[in-house]
Amino acid sequence: MYPIHILFEDEHFFAIDKPAGLLVHPSPIERRAPNAVALIREQLGVKAFTVHRLDRPTSGVLIFAKSSEAANKLNLCFAERRVQKTYLCVCRGYTEEQGVIDYPLKEIIDKVADKMANPNKPAKDAVSHYRRLATVELPIPVSKYPAARYSLVEVKPETGRKHQIRRHLKHIFHPLVGDTQHGDGKHNALFRHHFGLDRLLLMATRLEFVHPFTDENIEINAPVSPWVDQLFTQFGWQGHYPAAANSSQEAGVPESEPRFS
Repeated sequence: MYPIHILFEDEHFFAIDKPAGLLVHPSPIERRAPNAVALIREQLGVKAFTVHRLDRPTSGVLIFAKSSEAANKLNLCFAERRVQKTYLCVCRGYTEEQGVIDYPLKEIIDKVADKMANPNKPAKDAVSHYRRLATVELPIPVSKYPAARYSLVEVKPETGRKHQIRRHLKHIFHPLVGDTQHGDGKHNALFRHHFGLDRLLLMATRLEFVHPFTDENIEINAPVSPWVDQLFTQFGWQGHYPAAANSSQEAGVPESEPRFS
């Protein structure tokens, strides 16, 4: 169901292209749900040491270490904010061309998994840099508006708070499409009905860091999925996002007006 696709590998680390919907770890809530750690062991026959996480509905670059020593070194890079993360998302409305969201976030407490956690902890600093890459206006009425507008946005978070990008974009009144927790239900319904959307439109497209063993500059990129590529092509967004070699961009699909079902 979830084949593991390797994006990068050396003697210390490897990165996969995590599909949307796949957990990183086993979940105490959904014990039978597939998770990346188990699939890596089953499909690749190796033990994966966790370095960072992606939310279940988020796809893209997910890096693991091959040893506890390597995991500790790269974990320190993340903790000291020496790893640059780049995400791609689609949000409601036209955002500003670029900006910085500096808005502290309180920890999200899961009633089952975090039942021993303190719900009264103060909010922690959270900073996200963003820039708008493209826009589209769809001739589809939403609520009292005759058309719907959306932005393709690149986000580089400085910090790594839970659901940070989703909560930050909501904070500036541009919630992400497909976000069932922090998003706008009317726009999620529009995408489900007209485009068959069944995922959050948030993708981890790039990870950059200085290799803690070799001092090399490492850049790991993940293309969007074929379905996302097809959707973005309908919106005329070719060239604004990373697509696979056999995608519609490389196949020479001509730019056209968006097609709606």
